[in-house]
Amino acid sequence: MGSIGFIGAGSMAEAMVAGLLKGKVYKPEEVTVANRSNSARLEQLSKMYGIKTTHDKERLVKESSIIVLAMKPKDIQAGIDGIQELIENQLIVSVLAGISFETITNILGKQTAIVRAMPNTSAAIGKSATAIAASKDVTNEQIETCKSLFEAIGICKLVEENQLDAVTGLSGSGPAYIYYLVEAMEKAAIEVGLESAVARDLIVQTLLGASEMIAISEKHPSQLRKEVTSPNGTTEAGITILKERGFEDSLVSCIKRATERATELKEMFEDELITIEKSD
Repeated sequence: MGSIGFIGAGSMAEAMVAGLLKGKVYKPEEVTVANRSNSARLEQLSKMYGIKTTHDKERLVKESSIIVLAMKPKDIQAGIDGIQELIENQLIVSVLAGISFETITNILGKQTAIVRAMPNTSAAIGKSATAIAASKDVTNEQIETCKSLFEAIGICKLVEENQLDAVTGLSGSGPAYIYYLVEAMEKAAIEVGLESAVARDLIVQTLLGASEMIAISEKHPSQLRKEVTSPNGTTEAGITILKERGFEDSLVSCIKRATERATELKEMFEDELITIEKSD
């Protein structure tokens, strides 16, 4: 698979590095991470994972067959400047939310193979729900290579580029929705007389068990829910309150609004980049 280089040394880059090494997709000496000036961060990553680090992104590009754009979206212009002429047959993988194939291509100044990916923060423990989209220059072999990268940190699904905003609203932001649910369940548990530590353990195991049931069962979640809900029982009493308070509608609206916001932010990023290009 050659070697892989990350331009950007933040939490997502680290999560991917950790997953790729743990899954033995790459050896430490085949991984390079670069940032502009934070030497302490690079030293930390080098000590922790045994990987190569550098401030010289030109050298990174020359030595890497896959280049991961992992800087902040607003820094993409600065991150790519200086390496355009060095991009030849490398696969470009972007984990930058809201930065389109068209924008990346324009900054590079050439057509090349680009894959956009939307992981989530659960990548840090190898449980990311990632979706990828491939530009027209990406080969089937490169798609499979890219899938293997993200399957090392969770699951990976192939979608169209115009579906990535929906992925952002669903699974990109999804961990926060679950954390919010847990916050509410913990609050309720304390109010009905349970100790916080006991409640936390019970909630976590309940989520793990329900998730595993959905994963391994051929039954639709609605059927699994009905099997837990006895007529006139405790579960039905609780579900009735959720329905009365608009639980389903609220969650659907939540994901739709997050998707809309992803689109809005994408347009803002691209407008800012156009402004920068004109000022240059």
